[in-house]
Formats: sequence, C-alpha cells, structure tokens
Amino acid sequence: SGTDEHGLKIQQAAAAAGTSPPALCERVSGLFRQALTQAAVSFTDFTRTSEPRHQRAVRHFWGALRDGGALYKGSYEGWYCTPEECFLPESQLAERRDAQGRPCKVSLETGHQVHWTKEENYMFRLSAFRDPLRNWLQDNPHAISPDPFYQRVLRWLEEDLPDLSVSRERSRLQWGIPVPSDPTQTIYVWVDALVNYLSVVGYPETHGEWWPAAHHVVGKDILKFHAVYWPALLMAAGLAPPARIFVHSHWTVRGQKMSKSLGNVIDPFACIGQYTVDGFRYFLLRQGVPERDCDYYDEKVVKLVNSELADALGGLLNRSTALSINPSNTYPCFSESCFPKILDYRGTKAMGRASAEDYEFVASVASLPLQVASYFEGFQIYKALECVALCVRQTNSFFQRHRPWKLNRNDPAEKLWLDTIIHVTLECLRVYGTLLQPVIPHTADKLLSRLAVEPEERGLSSLTFLPRYNGKPCPFEGRQLGPDTGVLFHRLEKSRQHQIETKKL
Repeated sequence: SGTDEHGLKIQQAAAAAGTSPPALCERVSGLFRQALTQAAVSFTDFTRTSEPRHQRAVRHFWGALRDGGALYKGSYEGWYCTPEECFLPESQLAERRDAQGRPCKVSLETGHQVHWTKEENYMFRLSAFRDPLRNWLQDNPHAISPDPFYQRVLRWLEEDLPDLSVSRERSRLQWGIPVPSDPTQTIYVWVDALVNYLSVVGYPETHGEWWPAAHHVVGKDILKFHAVYWPALLMAAGLAPPARIFVHSHWTVRGQKMSKSLGNVIDPFACIGQYTVDGFRYFLLRQGVPERDCDYYDEKVVKLVNSELADALGGLLNRSTALSINPSNTYPCFSESCFPKILDYRGTKAMGRASAEDYEFVASVASLPLQVASYFEGFQIYKALECVALCVRQTNSFFQRHRPWKLNRNDPAEKLWLDTIIHVTLECLRVYGTLLQPVIPHTADKLLSRLAVEPEERGLSSLTFLPRYNGKPCPFEGRQLGPDTGVLFHRLEKSRQHQIETKKL
C-alpha cells in the first residue's frame, strides 16, 4: 500500500494551505498509514512516491521508454483536469457555471472543472499499442475482472487511442520528478505513480522475483490508467503487464455519491469507533460487490452486523459452550454410532440419531473451505461471506432441531448423542473461525481461542472438518476449552444521529 504524492493538485493544495508539498504529503500520508493500522490492514510495504528508491526506479523506467523509441517531443493542447491529473476529450465534458456564475467546462464523470492548456511536452506513442493491448486481453480473458470492466476496456480499444502526454512544463509543475536529461520538464504524475508497482518490488534489479505475478486492486474511476496506459507503458519498457487487475466499484451514501460539498463523506475512524474494527470490516467485505456501486447507511450496518456476528455466530458459540450443556468445559467426543458415515447423503434416510437434513448440512460445511478459498482467490469476498453466513444459519438450525438442552447427560445413550451434537457444532465453529480470520481478525482469534485451537492449528491448508466422521482421529477431542467465556461480539446500538433522525420522523 502507500501514497502517490506528486502532481499539480498537491502543489496547489499545499499552496492553498500555506505549507510546502513535502510537509502536506508527510501529514496526509501519515493519516492513511494511521487509518490502515487502525483498520487492522497489514501491508508488506508502505511505499511513498516521494521516496528516493521510487524516484530512482521512475528515472530508470523513463530511460527504458526513451531507449525503446516510445517517446517523442510534441506540442499538446486540450482540456486539463487538475484534480484527476489528465486531459479529457470534448465528449467527456459538460457546460456548467462556476461559483461566480461564469460559464465553464467540467468533467462529466466527476464534475471537476477543466482548463484549456497548451504545452510542449514529451508524448508516449500509445496509438502503437492498440493491437498489442487487444491481443494481451484476448489471450488473458481473466486479466481484468469482474467481467463488465474487462468488456469496458475492450470497448475503449475499439475507439481512437491518441498518443499520451507524459510530461508537464517544469515552470508549471515543480512538485514531481524531473525528466532525465531535460530539466525543463516534469514527468507526468500518472507515469510516476504507476511505476510504484515496480519500485516496491525492487525495480530495476530484483523485480523479476515478483513481476509479472502482481495483482492490482483498483477503483473503477482509474481503470483506464491501469488497464490501458499502464500495460502499454510496461510493454514499451520491455516488461509484461501485471497478472491480474481486480476492479472495485464505489460506496454511495443513501443513494448519493460521496462528496465534500454534500457533507456526506464517511469518516473511517468514526466508523471503527462506532461499529468496532471487525464490525466495520465485516460490513464492507460482506456488502461490497465489486461489479456495482453499493449503498451505505448506519441502520444497514447495525442490522447486518448484529444479525450475523452478534446473534448468529456469537449466539451459536454461547449456546454450544454453555456450562449447563457442557459442564466439563471440554471439546466433547464424536460418536460414529449416533452419526454413522454414509457415502451418498442425497436421498438417504435417517441413520443413527442423525436426520437426512443433518447429512446435507454436514456436506455443505465440508465443502465450505474450498468454496471460500476459491471466492477469496477470485476477489469475490462477499460471496465467500454469504456462504459462511448460510452455513452458520444451518448450524443454528441443526442445534435447535436436536435440542441438546433437553437430553439427559446421565443416560449413557443420550450422553453420546449430546456430545456428538456439541462436537459437530464446535467443529463448524472452528471452520468458520478459521475462514473468517482475514475478515474479522480479532473476533476470529477470540472464537478460536475459546475452542482451544492453537495458533499453529489455524491455517487454511490444514483445515479438515469433522475428521472423526471420516474415521480419522480428531486432535481437539477431550481438550479443555479456552477460559474466555465472555460475549464473542457485543450487539451494536444505532448511532445517536440515526436515533435523532428517527425521532424527528
């Protein structure tokens, strides 16, 4: 992760704030770092484009473009959008009036004002890469996903692909990396920023260990830069495009785009304070569908997190480890006679004490780890969590269906069945806790610690569900459960603001 720090908008923002660009970047970069740390997001590296290692990589990359004949000096004029740091064609502009009521042109997509700019710049021969880009995408149908974004890029490649201005006059833009051997020009901020994917993996010396196996995760608003300009620049510098580009959509707030002028921008620090780190992460990952914009509002977060984390998952752990049901506070034994193995559960009748429905439920939990791993791999995290939530509901139904609290622990036959119900439930919880670690790390840790699952037993590759059902030993049987008998996840309250709004209604 990291921050792109150069460009005209940073230079202007620093001047408006009465500070220098480096001082502004130091402060803002620190805020991003803090937000990631508070949200329990780990990173192998936090790269800043103002760092010497990055600037060195950019100069080398520029040299590769120049030596490959991909650059030439040319005069460029057009409508420039400073907040987006790019030139926009007439087709992407609309007529508006500015704050003083004067007519002006703005970007159709963002509403940002554009200004007519004419400069002598270095140009990149983007037009020469239309066929290579098309061939790359046709040979790699999963290079950009989800599919709607892949199709969008193919459509762009059907249109004109004009050469790209890749530098700005130094007199206008000092906050950036100077063009090697031409101090009158500054390297265009997007070329500089995109190279951070290479600089962070050791370009130009040791990047080969990682590149091109890189997977980029980008917002849909910067798709053209990542899926058209960047692969073309890489090809021109003699490198392969990245392995995958995962694209995500945006969050709206009550159906409206977030904007500072509307005052509806969501503060992640406030959300973490209100919903907890795990609650906020769970909501975003459970409800965030990459293909389309998703809507955010307080009641939705509270309802989802309470129902799936506090009630369904937390309630299940609470009920299955209660001292009234499990007085020895251990991971009880599984009885093959109560729940005998069958080869095909479909259409089977009840066996032992287990019902046909139980066999179906156990089969769906057994298939869950592979299903979740495949969805995680395909960046469809919301689908993985949907599957987990469904299995948690099925486990609650299983527990409810057999009413273990009604069974008599003093009757040997009843005790076998009672222990088997608890064993199956705890095995399910162990699977859910293991699979949910990347999403709700603190809650998953609390859940697995309560089940006495050691840190080295929490890996996905070694996750086997209900080994005793398959005639294999279960390392957890007879183990004393962890000491923390507290609430797994406390129910959230509706925000004060929402309560005020509701009272007004």
